[in-house]
Amino acid sequence: MVKRIVANIKTSDLTKGNHFYQDILELDVLMDHGWIKTLGTDEEAKVQISFAEQGGNNTEVPDLSIEVDNVDEIYDKMRQAGFEITYEITNEDWGVRRFFVKDPFGKVINILSHQ
Repeated sequence: MVKRIVANIKTSDLTKGNHFYQDILELDVLMDHGWIKTLGTDEEAKVQISFAEQGGNNTEVPDLSIEVDNVDEIYDKMRQAGFEITYEITNEDWGVRRFFVKDPFGKVINILSHQ
C-alpha cells in the first residue's frame, strides 16, 4: 500500500522557495540535509496522483495542486509578493475556488479550496 507521494523539484538553491512555500504557504521544514530540503505539515492527507489532458476550463495542466483553507488570503499574499498569477482566482463548476501561480522554480501551482 502506498503511504505517501512526495514531489521533488530540482534546484541548485534550496532557499529559492522559502518566501513562496514557507512564508506564504506556511509549510514547515520537515527535513534538511543540506542537499535536499523537505517542507510540509503534520496534517494527514490522502495519497493522490492525477493525470490530465488539460487543467480544467482549457487551462494548462499545473505541476502541483495545493489545497488550502484560505485561498483568497493566499491569492492576496502571492499578488502582493509579485508572483506571476497565470490563472485568476475563479469559482469552478466542480466545487473549487482556485488560481494558478508560478513558483520561484517556474512550476505552475494550482492553489485551491473546496467550496
